[in-house]
Amino acid sequence: MNNWKVLLNGIITENPTFVLLLGMCPTLATTSSAINGMSMGLATAFVLICSNMAISACKKIIPDMVRIPAYIVLIATFVTVVQLLMEAYLPALNASLGLYVPLIVVNCIVLGRAESFAAKNGIIASAFDGLGIGIGFTLALTLLGGVRELLGTGKLFGLTLYPEQYGSLIFVLAPGAFIALGYLIAIVNKFQKA
Repeated sequence: MNNWKVLLNGIITENPTFVLLLGMCPTLATTSSAINGMSMGLATAFVLICSNMAISACKKIIPDMVRIPAYIVLIATFVTVVQLLMEAYLPALNASLGLYVPLIVVNCIVLGRAESFAAKNGIIASAFDGLGIGIGFTLALTLLGGVRELLGTGKLFGLTLYPEQYGSLIFVLAPGAFIALGYLIAIVNKFQKA
């Protein structure tokens, strides 16, 4: 299988947020700003790449009866690494993302890619799959966070583009996440069908 095709597949055709509609909990909860969305996406991408490679490397020695628990232990190891690094070097960001970083362990995107791709393919192909899905997820969360931040506060990545009083508070709140995500999914679907 062509590794570049696997990479593009995760970004475009199997984008976890806009096409497969997976991982909606962190997508909606952590995208109140572009930086939060990008950070959550990058943390998930790191876990995806590392866990895909580890699962692909261990697939022949893991008994079928304990496959899923073994995958979760491997995934939890990399999530712990990400969380400890964020606590040590990015405490404000870690506080902002809160509980959603440890919840990467049970994110259906990560476990789904482990089961559907990494368990059936080689290490390099699994790394490219993790990278593609991770980039797709990061782009989607960054875009959604950017749209919500811009429409809600007049800022983008913390830079003021117009006065905050002209922003619409709903986009920073939970309902705004659903509204913005719905429109972005519609736009992506329109371009994919064109």
